[in-house]
Amino acid sequence: MTDSAEAERTSAHLMINRWRLLGLLAVAQFMLILDVTVVAIALPQMATDLSLSRVALTWVVSAYTITFGGLLLLGGRCADLFGSRTVVLAGLAIFTAASLVTGLATGPAMLIGGRVAQGLGAALLSPAALSVVVKTFDDEERNRALGIWSALGGAGAAAGVLLGGLLTAGPGWQWVFYVNVPIGLLVLVALTRMLPRDLTSVGGRLDVPGALLVTAGTAAAVYAIIAAGDLGLFALGAVIPLAAAVVLYVGFVWQQRAASPAMMDLGILARRSVATGTFLIFVATALMISVFFLGTFYLQHFRHFNPLVTGLLFLPVAAGAIIGAQLAGRHIGRVGPRVVAVAGLAATAVGLGIPALADGTSALVVGIAVAALGIGAVFVAASTTALSQVGHREAGLASGILSTFHEFGAAFGVAVTSSLAVTSITGTSTAGFDRGFSVAAVAAVIAGLVVFAVVPAARPAGGSS
Repeated sequence: MTDSAEAERTSAHLMINRWRLLGLLAVAQFMLILDVTVVAIALPQMATDLSLSRVALTWVVSAYTITFGGLLLLGGRCADLFGSRTVVLAGLAIFTAASLVTGLATGPAMLIGGRVAQGLGAALLSPAALSVVVKTFDDEERNRALGIWSALGGAGAAAGVLLGGLLTAGPGWQWVFYVNVPIGLLVLVALTRMLPRDLTSVGGRLDVPGALLVTAGTAAAVYAIIAAGDLGLFALGAVIPLAAAVVLYVGFVWQQRAASPAMMDLGILARRSVATGTFLIFVATALMISVFFLGTFYLQHFRHFNPLVTGLLFLPVAAGAIIGAQLAGRHIGRVGPRVVAVAGLAATAVGLGIPALADGTSALVVGIAVAALGIGAVFVAASTTALSQVGHREAGLASGILSTFHEFGAAFGVAVTSSLAVTSITGTSTAGFDRGFSVAAVAAVIAGLVVFAVVPAARPAGGSS
């Protein structure tokens, strides 16, 4: 065999291995995304089996998203300091073990504790896995790989609602967590063999205080929202944690300005494009999780559908989000992010208004599918807006901030929604659901007005500022 033929064969072998590696990392990332929507379908059954209160149900979602979002930038820094390979394997091992513990839960403390541990594993795994993808592929291959990576969001939502219904209606809600264990172990073994050794790392230290401050601040704010639903907006039990959240956030800002290196460059959030993009991703995620939370309880608690039928009824919602994102991706370069974001939020408000004004399964499914179409478009507008004025050297930081606000949006969304709908989640009236959908629709309208006022009309030019 000639040297040229041998070189071509080696190159082809390396290319196959790169795409296999991407496939394994994609499966790992897919589990993290799946773990929000798959759990949403199972929440009513968890509540029945474990006698969970409305507060505990809220924390089943929020404990994961707050930990994931609050430690996400710290996880990315760990990948830089200790190597992507080490952090990917550690994150996947923690997430897999935590999934087993969560599935074995016999009460709310063990269940929520397991969700916190899952969030920790996810915060380590997700940024480190993306770092491996970026280092493994170049040029056009990198674009294709990142396109596949980005598509996992919509696919995860669609698979989550169906898988959550299948598992909860079949072997039980515990299997929405157990299913991660064999998959996680197989991927862990395969990645141990395939992940290349890290050749470079950067110096420095971890900003653990910053990560703890922002995570604790968000947890306190969510606790205040949940308490307000039970005790009243101005009750001491809601005001004290809200004040604690403000103190923790102020402490985070002060600490970030003094820290070297800081976990989050707060200066980048002063840019209008980045601030608007993070606002959009926060709102879009909060609205999406509200749709899942309200919808799953309405369909199972009031319409008495089993989890499988509920999952099937949510498929148009997942499809709507994917279609909305695809349409936005095709047209945003021509019409600009402001038009896409405002149109998306308008569609979201109309869709959420349908179940708020009309009762019945058909009204709910049609309404939330229309809302999801708009939310999918807003997700695209959020990313485009946030990254439009960011240079290459800051792209990783801006993406990390965007992902952090994505998770925080989910935590706040489920907290506000459960507080608004408390009378329906714990009682026999649909008034709470109507109130939840109405407030979400109004929030979409207000967000649309804000975006119209602050986002440039034309597509922003690339570059940094």
